[in-house]
Amino acid sequence: MSGDLRQPPAGLAADGLSPDRGDAEPVRGPADGGRGHLNLPAGIDEAWLPVALSHEVGAKPHGVKVAGVPVVLWRGREGLKAFLDRCPHRNYPLSAGRVEDGQLVCAYHGWAFTGDGGCAHVPGCAAGDLSRLKAETVGVAEWQGMIFVSLKPQVPFTDGLPPIPDGPDYDHFWWAMKPQRARVFDALDNVLDPFHTNFIHDGLIRVSHRRQTVEQTIETFENGFEATYIQNTDYGWMSRALEGKRARSRGRYFPPVAFQGRWEGPEKLNLCTTIWFVPQDAHTIRPMARFTTLKSRGPAWLKEAAIRLFLFRVIDQDADALTKLHDNIAAFGGPKFRAGPGDRLGDKLMRLYTGGKLVPEVLGPFHMEL
Repeated sequence: MSGDLRQPPAGLAADGLSPDRGDAEPVRGPADGGRGHLNLPAGIDEAWLPVALSHEVGAKPHGVKVAGVPVVLWRGREGLKAFLDRCPHRNYPLSAGRVEDGQLVCAYHGWAFTGDGGCAHVPGCAAGDLSRLKAETVGVAEWQGMIFVSLKPQVPFTDGLPPIPDGPDYDHFWWAMKPQRARVFDALDNVLDPFHTNFIHDGLIRVSHRRQTVEQTIETFENGFEATYIQNTDYGWMSRALEGKRARSRGRYFPPVAFQGRWEGPEKLNLCTTIWFVPQDAHTIRPMARFTTLKSRGPAWLKEAAIRLFLFRVIDQDADALTKLHDNIAAFGGPKFRAGPGDRLGDKLMRLYTGGKLVPEVLGPFHMEL
């Protein structure tokens, strides 16, 4: 219950959601590289982020953007590699080049690079010391059909993953969603917020005119938090079609951009969804989700088809809402939030998103009608 960790970050009021220096002053996030207005979270450069499905990177270089930084993925003699997407010569995009003899060749002047970034050949020039002409490498890892990158990796890849159920009892699939105009903060706030589902997803997840009493408990950790909801299955037809009987659900935030939801029956896990809201730049995200289901609930292909069929409408509804939020916040020059009586997670999200830490504790139970 102590100390400095309970004080709001500079520029935030005590509710954690609104500025404390005048109504017109926007809340600010990390200020490097034009990343203010909470557009990008603290620690984004060090995070391991899923950016492409494995099959998207074949014989040709593949360009992606990560937090505003262009990156090229390619496969050469040493396997999968990632560079900043600029040739050290004239900064031409390496993703416009080709892979030749296991090396990445720039399309502008033909400079060739090995997997460690070293320049192996400069056409038309006598061989000499090329060690100063290296391409800039980026951390890269490939796991279960997905490619992850880290601009400035500080921890091994496996240490940067949320815990995902694994083993012979589970089926999995990836859903690489289309990019959308949105801020990472709003996407995280959306997926952690149970109240909007009665309205944005009325009839699909919950029903606005038919609510049930739900018990919420919040557990905070130094670098994350989890909300647990004790309840029956929601009344929306999609919830009932996909889940079966529910005993509880859990939603956990893994900074800087990941959320994991678990929907549990009386005895077993019904569904686990781990989603990264990957920022392509300060105003565009590409959600990457891994779905986990029990093998005993049916064939893997059928479960994947059902989840995609039932969820596509929900995803579109949230994408539309997030774009409206993005554009309206931008029109007013930045966010100006006020916490309501049910907003128990927003201050915690804000603190972690802006680089702070939480005091480990358990809060609740709280009761709400959802």
